Formats: sequence, C-alpha cells, structure tokens
Amino acid sequence: MGVAPQLIVEGLACVRGGRAVFEGVGFTLADGGALQVEGRNGAGKSSLLRILAGLLRAAGGRLDNPFGIGWLGADATLKPGNTLAGELGYWARLDGRGDAVPAALAAFELSKLADLPVEVLSSGQRRRAALARVHASGAPLWLLDEPAVGLDSASVGLLARAIAAHRAGGGLVVVATHGDIGLDAPQRLAL
Repeated sequence: MGVAPQLIVEGLACVRGGRAVFEGVGFTLADGGALQVEGRNGAGKSSLLRILAGLLRAAGGRLDNPFGIGWLGADATLKPGNTLAGELGYWARLDGRGDAVPAALAAFELSKLADLPVEVLSSGQRRRAALARVHASGAPLWLLDEPAVGLDSASVGLLARAIAAHRAGGGLVVVATHGDIGLDAPQRLAL
C-alpha cells in the first residue's frame, strides 16, 4: 500500500530585493493538516505562500507539492463587471467544477448576493467571495494569505467552519495570519 501524498518543505529560503527574508524553513503536511504561519509585517509570510503556490521562486531548499492549489492572495481579484455567481462560475468552470458554485456561495452566506454585480459588494463581501472561489476550486491545498482581513466576527466563523470541513475531507491548509482565525490544532510556523 502506498504512502499518502504530503506537502514537504525542507530548508526553504527566500531572497527579495537582494535581502534574505527567511531561510531554513521546513514542515510537512498530510491529509487534514493545517499550518498557521505567523510573524511581523515583512517577515516573509506572503512570500512563503507565493513560493508554495509556484508564484515566486525559492532561493534554496526543497519543495515537494503534489497537490492542486486554491489560492487567496491579498487582493480579491474579482472582475467588477460580472455578477458574483458569474464570476465564481467562470473560475469554477476553469477548475472543472462549475457545479460547485452554489455550495461555495452557501458556505460563505453569499447565496442571496449571487446575482449582484461584484462592484456593489462591500469589501467584506468581496473577501468572502474570494474565499468562496477557493472553496469552489476543489483544490486539496488551500493557501490563504490573511484570509480574515476585512471580515467581521461572524464571517471569520464562516471561514473557520469552511476550513474545518475542508480538513475533515482530507484537505490541507496553509494560512498566513496575524491573529486567531479559529484553526483547530494547527502546526505553527513563526517567521
């Protein structure tokens, strides 16, 4: 019987603008695992997530990621001319998961806003919509950069429940955050 796939990071280093941001970062995540990355501004939390996503090249170390990725960066990257359902549907169809949009909208209590143009949504609603996009992707590995920014406490609760359900189904999550977002027993990495 084979070994379950894992996200393996060993001795990872990051250099930005000619300056070492971090080095020697390592961790392993398997089914249902969570890593909470913490540190001051500029410590490299976002850079680490970008390296894990393949958006930034590591300066050294080893990264073995056999998983598809659901990415939430600092920007909500939703096109303002589209309806919320249309925008999420576009991305879900690219992931081969067009039927996942209703559940993703429901997970973040956005179903009643599905037919609204993205530009009329509040910043918190846009953030929840971006999280719904990650949810709808069906990706096993969620990389979430400061996912609670702009969310009220009720919405942070929705985020915590969505992450818990994802992990219960074998999904993995790496979250860069400055505060508690309700992750249950995550590994912690301080940068």
